[in-house]
Amino acid sequence: MTFTIAGEKKEYEEGINLTTLIEKEQIDNPDYVTVTINDEFIDRDAFPTTVIKEGDTVEFLYFMGGGAA
Repeated sequence: MTFTIAGEKKEYEEGINLTTLIEKEQIDNPDYVTVTINDEFIDRDAFPTTVIKEGDTVEFLYFMGGGAA
């Protein structure tokens, strides 16, 4: 099965869920990552039950705080 992760086409087994994908992709700080699939934000509680489908686009996002000087 082929889908896109961070702009790169990847091959994974059919039926892979988001939690497993995060582990296999060795995402830094997985507790702080926000995930979108096809531009829709996925609730962290849904990671184990969210199955990636053929042709999906997955993005891993990190929100950084900052301030003005």
